[in-house]
Amino acid sequence: MTRLTRSGDWTKALAVLCLAGWFGGCSLAAGHYGQDPQMTQPDMTLWQTIDALAQQIPFTKAKVESVLATHLVDRDTTKDPIQNAEFNFYVGGPGKMADGVVGGNVGLRVRHTGGRPGFLALGRLSGECVTLAMVRAHYSNLKITDSPRGHSLDETTAYSAFLPWGTLSFAFAERNRDCLEGVSFDPKIAAADNAVK
Repeated sequence: MTRLTRSGDWTKALAVLCLAGWFGGCSLAAGHYGQDPQMTQPDMTLWQTIDALAQQIPFTKAKVESVLATHLVDRDTTKDPIQNAEFNFYVGGPGKMADGVVGGNVGLRVRHTGGRPGFLALGRLSGECVTLAMVRAHYSNLKITDSPRGHSLDETTAYSAFLPWGTLSFAFAERNRDCLEGVSFDPKIAAADNAVK
């Protein structure tokens, strides 16, 4: 695996390292706070959902709710007793997609002061198995940006595509290496000014 060494790559690495913790923390919160059984789930496949979400950069709670047809609630999943002064955290889910993929949770992080495009994670994917070969069929130029360190079966191998708007990462957990566990969107700051059209 190639180490990230360019200036600014540490933020990409940090985002990828947070995937496993983010998915786990959002899962519990979404299970209690984000479900709305009256919501209609989108009639889109996983790939259409990814494309539609990329069009919503910079992310807001309303934009993500609209694409995913789900309700997000304000929830700081850091479990820090001191309220986070930098970010609003929103969680929601679950939601079933047209191709049988089920997203167990949604996690959105948006800076209070604005000016940043946000960070979005779709985690605890289940239902129809999405393999690495299927991901590569849509995003052929993937690079490994994180790998397990042997501490937990929840650790993931992350494969990232570096797109004009930012980094799109696909996480495969050690517990089930053959099927996609989660997807995260880490837009570039410039993408907030030049939203994907």
